[in-house]
Amino acid sequence: MKRNIDLNEITDGRFYLLDDMVRADCRDCVGCSKCCHEMVDTILLDPLDCFRLSMALSCSFDDLITGEKIELELIDGIILPHLKFQQNTGCCPFLNHLGRCDIHAFRPGFCRMFPLGRYYSKRTFCYILQTKECPKPRTKTKVSKWIDTVLLPQNQKFINDWHYFLEDLENQLLSCPPETVRQAQLYLLHTFYRTAYSVSDKIPETAEAAFYQEFYKRFEKAQALLV
Repeated sequence: MKRNIDLNEITDGRFYLLDDMVRADCRDCVGCSKCCHEMVDTILLDPLDCFRLSMALSCSFDDLITGEKIELELIDGIILPHLKFQQNTGCCPFLNHLGRCDIHAFRPGFCRMFPLGRYYSKRTFCYILQTKECPKPRTKTKVSKWIDTVLLPQNQKFINDWHYFLEDLENQLLSCPPETVRQAQLYLLHTFYRTAYSVSDKIPETAEAAFYQEFYKRFEKAQALLV
């Protein structure tokens, strides 16, 4: 999701890499779940996020939609899934009555890095610290530790490849007729989201290694066909 903002207004003005220390540690968010409320449609889900959710809940992508955990929306010209926040409470569908996350080990990438964000430029990305998003007093931690993700080099490559694939596809579709755009959108959803990934082991590191292997097989075909 593109955001036209002044970084100086929402960040500390610095760019962070994985080995940098950043004041992001919210101390387990004890007594607070503000970031799990009123986010509406901003928690976009990439294929890995939906794979993790399917693993956590032992369900399919379509089950996540019919169960009203996620929904689809047109984002920058491409149909993508995002968490569906509850209308009556305005909170994340996975926030329990104690104000804690029921799927914390399987939470989406946006949730893992918050209050950090990603800044994309020149076919790569770094991290920024959003200073107005979290009210908790925070201590310093290493970026790589805060993200709390197994197979981190593979994960960072995946995030970068997926972002710029979508960006390239968006630019490509600007000059296409509506029917071609619709077919591309449906192909994207079917290939990367609706078609299950053949992973039997639920150990996170093993499962995600298998996910990346299968994802890139699909990715290469999609690049050749769509971009």
